[in-house]
Amino acid sequence: MPPAGPRCKGNTSWGLSTCGAVLQFGLIFFDGQQALTLNTINEDDEMAGLFFEDFEEGKVYDHEVRRTVSEYDNTMFSCLTMNTQPLHIDEEFAKNSIYGQRIVNSMFTLALVVGVQVTELTLGTTLGNLGMTDVAFPRPVFHGDTIRSRTTVLDKRISKSRNDSGIVNFLHEGFNQRDELVATVKRTALMKVKSPA
Repeated sequence: MPPAGPRCKGNTSWGLSTCGAVLQFGLIFFDGQQALTLNTINEDDEMAGLFFEDFEEGKVYDHEVRRTVSEYDNTMFSCLTMNTQPLHIDEEFAKNSIYGQRIVNSMFTLALVVGVQVTELTLGTTLGNLGMTDVAFPRPVFHGDTIRSRTTVLDKRISKSRNDSGIVNFLHEGFNQRDELVATVKRTALMKVKSPA
C-alpha cells in the first residue's frame, strides 16, 4: 500500500475527500495485500459525461461496452448485499429449480445495465439518481452470459427548484448475447447544466 499523503479537507459525502479534485480509483488484491491505484482529475477538467443541454429527447445510445457475468460476480454481489437466496449461491439447490442452475442476482443485472452507460453519458455530470421505476426482468441471466445495454432519452426538463441542474428521464435496457431482453428500468437523473443561470 502506498504511504498515506497529508490529510485534506473536502467534500466527504461520497466517502472520499477530494481536495479540489475528483478521484477515480481501483483496488487490486495480490495474495491478500491491497494496492490502491488513483487517477486525479481536477474539477476544472472537462468530464466525459454529457450535460443536461446535450441530451436530445428520443436519442438512443447502444453502448459498445459489454460485460460477461461470472460466477464470482454473482456470488460476491450476493454476499456483499446479504442476499442469501439459494437460487444465487447454492448450486445443489438451484439444480432442482425451474432453471436447473444458479441465476444471477437481478440487482446485479440492474446495476450492470445502468452502470454501463456512466462512462459514455453521465461521468462527472450527474448529481444523482432521483428514482427508478418500471423495473422488469423478462429473462434470467446465467453465469457466462454477456450483457450489453441500450439507453434511450425519454424526456427532460429544467429543475424547478435549482438553477444548476435539469431532470432527465432515461430508459435502460439490457440484452444477453442472443439479443434477448433481460432487464429494463426507467431512471430519473439530476444532471448538471453547462452554465447555471
